[in-house]
Amino acid sequence: MNFLRGVMGGQSAGPQHTEAETIQKLCDRVASSTLLDDRRNAVRALKSLSKKYRLEVGIQAMEHLIHVLQTDRSDSEIIGYALDTLYNIISNDEEEEVDDVEEENSTRPSEDLGSQFTEIFIKQPENITLLLSLLEEFDFHVRWPGVKLLTSLLKHLGPQVQQIILVSPMGVSRLMDLLADSREVIRNDGVLLLQALTRSNGAIQKIVAFENAFERLLDIITEEGNSDGGIVVEDCLLLLQNLLKNNNSNQNFFKEGSYIQRMKPWFEVGDENSGWSAQKVTNLHLMLQLVRVLVSPTNPPGATSSCQKAMFQCGLLQQLCTILMATGVPADILTETINTVSEVIRGCQVNQDYFASVNAPSNPPRPAIVVLLMSMVNERQPFVLRCAVLYCFQCFLYKNQKGQGEIVSTLLPSTIDATGNSVSAGQLLCGGLFSTDSLSNWCAAVALAHALQENATQKEQLLRVQLATSIGNPPVSLLQQCTNILSQGDKINRRGSKIQTRVGLLMLLCTWLSNCPIAVTHFLHNSANVPFLTGQIAENLGEEEQLVQGLCALLLGITIYFNDNSLESYMKEKLKQLIEKRIGKENFIEKLGFISKHDLYSRASQKPQPNFLSPECMIFDHEFTKLVKELEGVITKAIYKSREEDKEEEEVKKTLEQHDSIVTHYKNMIREQDLQLEELKQQISTLKCQNEQLQTAVTQQASQIQQHKDQYNLLKIQLGKETQHQGSHNDGAQMNGIQPEEISRLREEVEELKSNQELLQSQLAEKDSLIESLKSLETSSGMNEQSSEAASIRDSEQIAELKQELETLKSQLNTQSMEINNLQIEKQELLQKAEAFAQSVPVPGDSEKIAAKTTDVEGRLSALLEENKELKNEIKSLSEEKTAIKEQLDSSNSTIAILQNEKNSLELHIKDSKKEQDDLLVLLADQDQKIIAIKKKLKEAGHPDEEEDELIIPVGQDDEFDEDEDDDKNDIEGDIQL
Repeated sequence: MNFLRGVMGGQSAGPQHTEAETIQKLCDRVASSTLLDDRRNAVRALKSLSKKYRLEVGIQAMEHLIHVLQTDRSDSEIIGYALDTLYNIISNDEEEEVDDVEEENSTRPSEDLGSQFTEIFIKQPENITLLLSLLEEFDFHVRWPGVKLLTSLLKHLGPQVQQIILVSPMGVSRLMDLLADSREVIRNDGVLLLQALTRSNGAIQKIVAFENAFERLLDIITEEGNSDGGIVVEDCLLLLQNLLKNNNSNQNFFKEGSYIQRMKPWFEVGDENSGWSAQKVTNLHLMLQLVRVLVSPTNPPGATSSCQKAMFQCGLLQQLCTILMATGVPADILTETINTVSEVIRGCQVNQDYFASVNAPSNPPRPAIVVLLMSMVNERQPFVLRCAVLYCFQCFLYKNQKGQGEIVSTLLPSTIDATGNSVSAGQLLCGGLFSTDSLSNWCAAVALAHALQENATQKEQLLRVQLATSIGNPPVSLLQQCTNILSQGDKINRRGSKIQTRVGLLMLLCTWLSNCPIAVTHFLHNSANVPFLTGQIAENLGEEEQLVQGLCALLLGITIYFNDNSLESYMKEKLKQLIEKRIGKENFIEKLGFISKHDLYSRASQKPQPNFLSPECMIFDHEFTKLVKELEGVITKAIYKSREEDKEEEEVKKTLEQHDSIVTHYKNMIREQDLQLEELKQQISTLKCQNEQLQTAVTQQASQIQQHKDQYNLLKIQLGKETQHQGSHNDGAQMNGIQPEEISRLREEVEELKSNQELLQSQLAEKDSLIESLKSLETSSGMNEQSSEAASIRDSEQIAELKQELETLKSQLNTQSMEINNLQIEKQELLQKAEAFAQSVPVPGDSEKIAAKTTDVEGRLSALLEENKELKNEIKSLSEEKTAIKEQLDSSNSTIAILQNEKNSLELHIKDSKKEQDDLLVLLADQDQKIIAIKKKLKEAGHPDEEEDELIIPVGQDDEFDEDEDDDKNDIEGDIQL
């Protein structure tokens, strides 16, 4: 009550005491009434008082309201009243009109009040779990106040409530069901609840994403009309940003789920005369920010690259470029679109090439890059738009050597349009570089520096650029003109910052000269440059000029570090001596440190996008801060190095260069050897194929020879038998018309063929062993790179020998095949002669024997074939029976598993019913004991049993609480007095 008196100190004691007593009596009725109607009316009365008397109702009634939520789940009306009352207590959204004095006094306490009551509510985590279970109720009077109450809790103590919901079983899933509610009020408030739930909590963000949140939210946005929708679209987009920002897992899930493709219809803005409402501008702004979340430079490079490619493939980049070149687009939308296109193309070659091909719808058509650069160097354009164009140009050139070459080529003499009909990007940059607007000077210098970033070729090409400064004077180089403007900076009246132009030119020169000794030599050729730099560094100027001094020191240090000593008057050692005499090494290093100590340096180094509050703050470029960080240390070391250390460093560089040349030489040798090895492998594979073909040809010829030998032996046996029968008149010089000399000759030829076959087989075995040795040589050459060249020579010699031997083998096989053909011809002649002899001299009984044998063999063959068919049929029938038995076994196993599951579920159901029955018995017993105790107390108090019902406080006018609070208060007091 001391806390109550402190907060309500401005109120009079009388009414405060009366309201506190009224709330106390209502709380007693909620706690002690046995009739549900009485408790419901009391809770409704507390609800009507909770808006004006948050503190009293919260202190006295919160515990009773939580108890109502636990015990009266069956009555949705009392649950709704209780949730509304708790929401009024915890929420800071006061609907009552208060006086100005009261508002000033109660603003801060009301904010503290909500947090304190939230802390009391979540002290018991079971209360959050109870609230989550109530959200499963479909009744509108329960679900809607539950959603509002949980949202208010998350607003006050978000991290603590998030942790309780995270560990609650199915807590997040219950909240995701709100998005599927058919009632728009609950669905929209569910979106607000998920916004508060997912804020700065990666674990909950992942769970919500995997609960199909992306699909549901995109469906809602589509139903509401995309960018033409109302505030619901805005809420959905804010929730999507919560889920995707700084969450790589959700970003990958969003891309893999093809949700990027569904973003394309968002940017179909229609015709330019359709009008842009404030809500549409807000929605489109959030949609563009959502695209930037997916391709932010702070994301992992792989994730950003994959999202960029997906945006190009689905046509989203083309849609954004259409908005970029459209007319009638609001300025803030145009600026955000330029920033979005910048990050979609940054570092992605495909997207950068497409952006280079985009033309503005003008007559004649101009490239989009040229149109944007015209806006950047135009001082009448808004500052934010000019910054966005600069960022777009930087992203277009980021890791894009092709684009850098195209920009620099527009400045070279061979590509400049002599007619002057079209303006190129290079001409616009030069015009901005030499204009009288300091902001245009700075933007053009930084843009040109990005065209040279990490590209030594373009740095050398830019040295060829010549400028005609005035009529009658010879042209000067771009480098010389930049140094001239730098030295005359104080003499020219410019609009804007005093040092902005010089800072921009110095950043351009530092980027140009770094890692480019040729550019350093060109810079030192002008004898006025080094004295100007030393004079600027040596002077004691104000704080504004310290930054220029630091950049001059950096430029002079670059001319020392990247000096190739080609100019005798400006060698490294002489420049160091000049610094030591004119400036002093310590003073030089101190001036060099002014750059990184500047306030705007750290801000520019944080992220690539130029984000400045005003044009005067536009001093440093993000990529230049990287260069400063890289060069500051090496320049400091180079200044303090002695001549001997420089010589040693040069010798080390030379040795490194020699080592690099040796390494490149060996790399080229290894590449050549790899190519030779590949050729050898291919030759070996072809030789293997040829060897296999030869082996198959030899085996076929050997089988043919064996067949010829068998046929020859059979013929010889038949002829021998015939000679025995016809021996009397065949004893002359012929046998079946064949001379014995011819038979012997044929035998000798067959023997020669056998020997040739054995010889060929032995040669093939040798070739196989040779091929295996080649394989071993190949593997050994892969393990030892230095000996690979000699091995490749040996392999080539062995391959040449193999080729020669293969040629000899082929010739031998050809001769052998010719001999076999001759033998076949002779065999045919022998067969013809044998048939003619058999016809001329018939032998009785031989033909009958042969016919009998053939019929016997044919009968056996037919029997075997029939047996084979029968066996196949039996095997087929057995396999069919096996599959049928297997199917029956699987079906029986499945039925057994189903019955087992049903049995387990029935057992669980029986156990649960037993538990519920036991709990009911215990509750009934407790109720009986309570009734008996109450009756005893009533008897002891002197009240008879008949008067029990009359002790309940009559409530006759509770329904009027919501209409008039003063009348309600009087009625309640009257009822209590009764």
